[in-house]
Amino acid sequence: MTKLQKLLEYLDEDMPFGDITSEVIIPDVNTEAEIISKAEGIIAGLEESSLLFGHLGLNVRFLKKDGDPVQPGDLVMTVSGNAGKILTAERTCLNIISRMSAIATKTERTASLVRSANPNVRIAATRKTAPGLRYLDKKAVVTGGGDPHRDSLSDGFLIKDNHLLLCPLKEAIIKAKKYSAYKKTEVEVEKPDDALIAAETGADIILLDNMTPEDVILSSEMINDAGLRKNVILEVSGGITPENIESYAVCDIDIISIGALTHTVECFDVSLNIRGGQKSALKK
Repeated sequence: MTKLQKLLEYLDEDMPFGDITSEVIIPDVNTEAEIISKAEGIIAGLEESSLLFGHLGLNVRFLKKDGDPVQPGDLVMTVSGNAGKILTAERTCLNIISRMSAIATKTERTASLVRSANPNVRIAATRKTAPGLRYLDKKAVVTGGGDPHRDSLSDGFLIKDNHLLLCPLKEAIIKAKKYSAYKKTEVEVEKPDDALIAAETGADIILLDNMTPEDVILSSEMINDAGLRKNVILEVSGGITPENIESYAVCDIDIISIGALTHTVECFDVSLNIRGGQKSALKK
C-alpha cells in the first residue's frame, strides 16, 4: 500500500458516502484557505496533508516545512481551489497535522533534555502507536529528531520477558542469531547479571528494562569489564520521565526508548480558515 493510499483511507473514513454538508450547501466556487498553528512547537504532517489536498485537485503553498519550529499564529500552509473540496479534506488533514506535530514536539523537547546531559545518547520510539497510524507516528518521531526503532515485528528480533518465560535467555539469543545474520537481535533484561549474559551470548542490542540508574551503570560496567561494551548497543526503557531522564542519559548507554512519545499524545492545536474570514491571518 502506498503512502497516498493509506492517507486516502483516513479521508474515506470521514466521508464514506460523501461530504453531504459541503456538497449540498457550498457553491461551486474557488477560494483560498490557510492553515495556522495555534501552539508552540515543531510542525509536522504538512507533507501528508499536501498529498491529500493535491489528490483532490487543490493547490498547496508551504510557508513552513515539516520539522520547523512554530509559534501561535504562524501561517504554515495555504490551500487554494474548489471550496467544497477544501472543506471536505479539512478535518482529516488537521487531525494528521495535529497528531504528528504533537509527537514531533514532544520528541524534540525530550531529545533536547537528553542532549543537554549527554549528546551521544539518542531517543527512540517504540511500537506503542495507535493502530493504523504507525507510519505517521514513527515519521513524526523522526521529524522531531528521534529514532523510529523497529517499525514492525518483522524488522528484527526483540526478545522480551514473555518470550523468556517460554525459552531460556541464552537459548533464545542463540536461536535468533542462527536464524539470520542480517537481522539484529535485541533482548530485554531486568538485571545486570542477565545483561552480561546477553552480551556474552552475542546479543546485538541489550534493552535494560525498568532498571534504576544505579543498575544501568552496573550493567554497563560489567559488560565493559568483560571487554564486550563495544560489541553491543545499550538501550534503556521503562519508567522514563522528563524528571528522571537526565539521570539515565549520563550513564554509559546509547539509546533511551520511550513509549510515551507516541502512546500519550496531547493535542497540538491547528486550524484551517477560509482566507478573508474573521479568523484569517491574511485578512487585510
